[in-house]
Amino acid sequence: MRLNHPTGQAAEEKAANYLQKQGFKIVARNWHCAFGEIDIIAIKKALLLFVEVKYRKSAAFGGAAYSITPSKLLKIRRSIEFYLQHNPHKGDIRADAVLIEGNQLSHIENIMD
Repeated sequence: MRLNHPTGQAAEEKAANYLQKQGFKIVARNWHCAFGEIDIIAIKKALLLFVEVKYRKSAAFGGAAYSITPSKLLKIRRSIEFYLQHNPHKGDIRADAVLIEGNQLSHIENIMD
């Protein structure tokens, strides 16, 4: 699936650039299956990272983190499981979020915990 909204595209591009600067190689962007979509899949050494990217203009009304609901986490979990069934990985896996509020970027590790 391609993002059609320029703001969403810019946020995902910023997140991908950030991850690459952290040493990750982008494996896939906007990977989707019947359960949902993973915004970015990246790898660094043996760590396979699944990243949810959220953008908000400001932190008002809970900001970007507020939009990662329990139902969204369930979709992410099911999508990751589906991905791994079709793309086995022997190393560690982790689900993170990259939150962008205005021009501020924050990286939250282990959003499933």
